Amino acid sequence: MATTRRDFLKGSAWMGAAAMAGGCCTHGGWLDCTSGAPMHGYAAPKIPHIRLGVVGMGSRGCGVVGRVCNLPGITVTAICDNVPEKIARAQKMLANKKKPAAKEYLGDEAWKKLCEDPNVDVVYNTTPWSLHVPVQLGAMKGGKHVFTEVPSAFTVDECWELVETSEKTKRHCMQLENCCYGEVEMLTFNLAKLGMLGELVHAEGAYIHDLRHMCSTEWPGCECWRFDENRVHGGNRYPTHGLVPLCLTFDINRGDRMDYLVSLESNQENFKAYMEAKLKPDNPRRLSKVKMADMNSTLIKTAKGRSFLVQHDVASPRPYSRIQLVTGTKGAICDYPYRVVFEEKPGSGAHQWYGEEKAKEVREKYRHPLWKTVGELAKRVGGHGGMDFIMDTRWVYCLQQGLPIDMDVYDLAATSCLCELTEKSADNHSRTYDIPDFTRGAWKTNKPMGIVDIDLAKMGLKDENVKKSEGQITV
Repeated sequence: MATTRRDFLKGSAWMGAAAMAGGCCTHGGWLDCTSGAPMHGYAAPKIPHIRLGVVGMGSRGCGVVGRVCNLPGITVTAICDNVPEKIARAQKMLANKKKPAAKEYLGDEAWKKLCEDPNVDVVYNTTPWSLHVPVQLGAMKGGKHVFTEVPSAFTVDECWELVETSEKTKRHCMQLENCCYGEVEMLTFNLAKLGMLGELVHAEGAYIHDLRHMCSTEWPGCECWRFDENRVHGGNRYPTHGLVPLCLTFDINRGDRMDYLVSLESNQENFKAYMEAKLKPDNPRRLSKVKMADMNSTLIKTAKGRSFLVQHDVASPRPYSRIQLVTGTKGAICDYPYRVVFEEKPGSGAHQWYGEEKAKEVREKYRHPLWKTVGELAKRVGGHGGMDFIMDTRWVYCLQQGLPIDMDVYDLAATSCLCELTEKSADNHSRTYDIPDFTRGAWKTNKPMGIVDIDLAKMGLKDENVKKSEGQITV
């Protein structure tokens, strides 16, 4: 089923030929005649010392300020929020780290001026969801690379606009999917690339996190915008934590692509029951109806015939889980709790997970190089078990060394567009919806992501300079 005004781009091969015939194609221009995805594998000019501007000084924004203070070759030069107390908190963190104060941008639209600041190279966007796309577009048009919290967009058209703007400006637009840098997610990637799992067949990911407290809490200085999003939207409004690590492992946009989906959801009972128990009878939130179902389950088929199951549940009294199950012809791995098994001989079967000791041996033997290099430092700094620090250290390293970033704007678009498509499918009796090919055919020839690492000596990152950071989120 057609889902977007951009469907004509699926036949973009003729566009490249026409551009060549007309003499419109220039090396390094946004229209790359050899690829429908010119930002894939793109290496921007080196930035030896990165000047960082952070928009949104809530828990996420202050968290990144604390983390990057541990990294050489990067300075927080600008911070932005509409709450003075939050800016003051960030400035105090910088002072405690003996770093220079950042320029302050205060106000609802002050981010626009930060995006134009000549003393900012990179914009780190940790705003409420409604500002994700505007800040990204403003940053790229202002000549900045931009890194944005998840999801980075919510509609198919927004995703296309980000893709086209990144291509035209030649600025990186990366989704800050920290779960790609989780220890088990990177172990899974490593096992897959080493062939330990065989031919990959199926995967499952999720965001299962009891967030019912959102409907009874007013956050300081702002409304509880995330609950309001769940109140008016269904489908999977937060697909990337469970999905993006699987996409990297399965080479999505790099030899395979997500083709179509169907989405089905349960009824909504838990938010309703929680509000009745926690809120006063006259509280407007208690009287409001929540559209977001307790559980959304989305099935995705890839062009190579492989399958994904992605789930979303932020309302049930259930322990946190991202599932992260990957199965292949030689074995399987899963998290929450961590489990792994390999078929020892072809056809012998694997009827139970390895015991604790053997599973631990696999985890240590095949730990991803990034976790071997930065893992202990990351745990010390904190932030979702360390994966936030590894993520930030990796993109900083790539920009400083002039390397391609790990996840590009096409990864952002392919996964964020599920916000709209899953809601449409769930609203229409689980009707099938096509997932746009944002690479415009380049997925067939794009090179898969390899097993990457960081050279700490090149970066100048020393163990003794890495300290525990303030205000890091643990889950």
